[in-house]
Amino acid sequence: MIDDQSKTITIDDREYEIDSLSETAKGRIVSIRIVNQEIALLERKIAIMKTARNSYAASLRAEVLK
Repeated sequence: MIDDQSKTITIDDREYEIDSLSETAKGRIVSIRIVNQEIALLERKIAIMKTARNSYAASLRAEVLK
């Protein structure tokens, strides 16, 4: 697991000091962090879109039932 604030990384229940890893491994960690941030952003956008969809559906329901 990668924590954005952590100085360690856990892989297969084993903890590693990030500073002791190769530059390639550190680069992979940066990439994973970026991807995790993008996933979180997209999940927030999905939540917004679901809220909008529900609002449109409620509005449509109200319009149809007039």
